[in-house]
Amino acid sequence: MSVHRVLFNSENSGLLQIRAEEGILHAAGNGVPPKTKDYCIIYNSNWTTLPGSLNNATFRILENLTSTVLCNSSEVAPGLLKDKAVVVMRGNCTFLEKAIIAESLGAKMLLIASKPGLSPLTDNKTEFKDVTLPIALIRYSDIMDMHLTLGNEVNVTLYSPPLPEFDCSMVVIFVIAVFTVALGGYWSGVSELENLKAMANPGERETRRKKEENVTFTPLTVILFVVICCVMLVLLYFFYKWLVYVIISVFCLASAMSLYNCLAVLIGEVPFGLCRVTCCNKNIEVRLIFLAGFCIAVSVVWAVFRNEDRWAWILQDILGVAFCLNFIKTLKMPNFKSCVILLGLLLLYDVFFVFITPFITKNGASIMVEVAAGPFGNSEKLPVVIRVPRLEYSASTLCDVPFSLLGFGDIIVPGLLVAYCRRFDVQTGSSSVYYISCTI
Repeated sequence: MSVHRVLFNSENSGLLQIRAEEGILHAAGNGVPPKTKDYCIIYNSNWTTLPGSLNNATFRILENLTSTVLCNSSEVAPGLLKDKAVVVMRGNCTFLEKAIIAESLGAKMLLIASKPGLSPLTDNKTEFKDVTLPIALIRYSDIMDMHLTLGNEVNVTLYSPPLPEFDCSMVVIFVIAVFTVALGGYWSGVSELENLKAMANPGERETRRKKEENVTFTPLTVILFVVICCVMLVLLYFFYKWLVYVIISVFCLASAMSLYNCLAVLIGEVPFGLCRVTCCNKNIEVRLIFLAGFCIAVSVVWAVFRNEDRWAWILQDILGVAFCLNFIKTLKMPNFKSCVILLGLLLLYDVFFVFITPFITKNGASIMVEVAAGPFGNSEKLPVVIRVPRLEYSASTLCDVPFSLLGFGDIIVPGLLVAYCRRFDVQTGSSSVYYISCTI
């Protein structure tokens, strides 16, 4: 399978569909053992056929000519490119003209470095039939990184492994989501049971009321909540570059508080470390002070290293699960009518911003997708997602999104319904039948 991109070319007075596939450039240094690194490339399968695995690929010595555009054979010394791979910059001449010159000079592979980004190779195919060397487009920043990482003497090869038939990381995402929904609903039921016991005991009623942190949604506040979601999404679409940092800051604060609330419940079951200190006329357990510091530290570490792909996703997922659990437990739907209104309005919200807005926006893109992916090429991403690295390696993993994603809303919204069913079970003594059925 390959990723197809469509663009329109005015050559020959017609519309030309161009196929652009993603592949992998595998680079190896000359050390012992040699350092290796993979980079994303874009190629046209109508021009170039790449092997499906690294075992079938042929390595070539890379000649870095990014100081030239190779629009004239006089730019290169005779014999310099013999049996080598060459990388040059994009210029005023076409990819085809570069390929003809490179092949005439003995090159076996042509890489074209692009500073703006990767785009499909769109020269006329019929004029390309006499050129046989592989051609690929690569980011200029990747060429610079290649030499910094692997040294000046680099061997490269191209290949394009097929996309995996099944993304195993989605199984992990599914387990995390269902676990969070089920646990959040159960926690909400435990809280409801404690409330009922407190209401039956006049001595505990006032104490429980002070500790109660739940927020109850009425039909009116449900509508207001959805309207706020719509306004926030539109604002993010137009002012993403600034608001993304507001969202990151709010996430750090909210997730740290949520992690504290989740862990405090567990620590409360441990009968050790109960010493207290007095502060501001309040007795506070020392262990809770350390817990608060720990939760803040986790949030701060994530904020500092949030763009570190190797391990920062673990902290983000931990904070995200805690945030969703606390939200599901705290937010109460008072009746089934409010659940129907919330889920129905959010269904319309999703349909409109995913499927209808492409007919409204200038670039034909979905507002929801643009905001989730980060419009304007912004490197900062919204943190309100569960991220799991794709377990199957492919060109798509390298070139596009190396993570499988699930938004918090896809956990919290069904979680509110499950939590409502759990509280209903507690209130009616129905042995968790509604909770279990709704979770399944």
